Amino acid sequence: MQRRLWKNFDMVLLAAALVVVAIGVALIFSATSTTEAGERLMDRSFFRQAILGASGAVVLLLAASVDYRLLGSVHWVVYAAAVGALGLTSVLGHVGFGAQSWLTLGHAVQPSELAKVLVIVFLAKFLADHEERLRRLDWLLFSGILMAPPLFLVYRQPDLGSALVMVAIWLGLIFAAGARLEHLGLMGIASATAAPAIWFSMKDYMKQRILVFLYPARDVTGISYNSQQALISIGSGGWLGKGFLHGTQSQLYFLRVRHTDYVFSVLCEEFGFAGALVLLALLLLLFWRALRAARIAQDTFGRLICCGVVTMLFVQTVVNIAVNVGLLPVTGLTLPLVSYGGSSLWATLLALGLVESVAMRYKKLEFGD
Repeated sequence: MQRRLWKNFDMVLLAAALVVVAIGVALIFSATSTTEAGERLMDRSFFRQAILGASGAVVLLLAASVDYRLLGSVHWVVYAAAVGALGLTSVLGHVGFGAQSWLTLGHAVQPSELAKVLVIVFLAKFLADHEERLRRLDWLLFSGILMAPPLFLVYRQPDLGSALVMVAIWLGLIFAAGARLEHLGLMGIASATAAPAIWFSMKDYMKQRILVFLYPARDVTGISYNSQQALISIGSGGWLGKGFLHGTQSQLYFLRVRHTDYVFSVLCEEFGFAGALVLLALLLLLFWRALRAARIAQDTFGRLICCGVVTMLFVQTVVNIAVNVGLLPVTGLTLPLVSYGGSSLWATLLALGLVESVAMRYKKLEFGD
C-alpha cells in the first residue's frame, strides 16, 4: 500500500521547489559574498540556507508520508498549537527587525511562519465540516471570529505583513469553500469602514511606510532608500543582467537587506528580465501543481488545504515582488523559498509536504494494494 501511495508522489512539484531553493541559495551567496567573505563557511548565510533547504526537503517528505486526514481529527489541537505558539511569543519572544516575533529554541525561530500553515489546516477542516452552512452569513462570520486570535497576536508583534497573509488565507479559503459573493462584498464594505480604526492602531513606522509610498517627494527621513535602490537594481539589470556576482548595487552594499526582502532585486540585477521570468515560471509551476492536487483531492478538506497553501504562497510572492518594483509599500514579507530565513523556508516546505500528502491520496486504495 505504501509503495502504491508513493507512486502518486508529485515529483514535478518537488523538483520545482528544490530548484527554486537552489536559486535562492545562489542569490544569497551573491548578495552576501562581500560582507561575509572572511567568515567561516558554517557561519555564512548561503551555507546555512543550503543546510536548511536540505533539512526542509526531509520535512516535506515526512509531511507527505503522513495522511493529512489524521490532522483533521485533531484540528482543534492544531488551532490551539498555533494560538499557543503566538501567545508564547508575545510573552517570551525577543525583538528582531522591530517586531517581537522571535523565540529562541536553540536558535531563533519565527512562530508566525508555522502558524500560517497550522491555520490553513485548522480552517480547511472547519470549513469542510460546515460546508453547507457557509452559505449563511453568520457561519461565515463565525469562521472570521475563529481567525481573530491568531490574527491579533501576529498584528500586535507587530507584523502587518504576516497578518495580511492570514487575512488572505481566510478569504481564499472561504471563497474556495463556496461563500456567497454578496456576503464577501458586505464584508469588504465593513472592512473599508473599519479602515480609520486600523490606521490609528498602526505603529508610527507602518504609517510612515504608507505615507512615503503615497507621497515619495515628502520623504525627508530616507525611509524609502531601500525601495529606491531596489528600483535601480532592477532597472540596471536590463534583459540579461550584469552576470552572477557582478551586481553593483548588491555587491557594493547600496542595496540593503538584499538577501531577505530584496532578493528579487538581486536576481533582476544579475540575471535580468530573463532570470526573473525563469523564477516566476518555476513559482507558477509550483502553484499549478498545488492546484492540480486540489482538483484531484479525495475530499473537501484536502482540496481546501491545497487552496490555502496556494493562497499563502501566491500572496507572499505577489506582495514581495510588488514591494521590490515599487507597486506596494514595504511590508517585510519574504519571497517564498528564495529569501533567507529558516522559519519561512521550513514552513513553506512543510506546506508543500501537506500538498503532496493530498496528491498521494487522491483516490481510495483497495485492500491488498
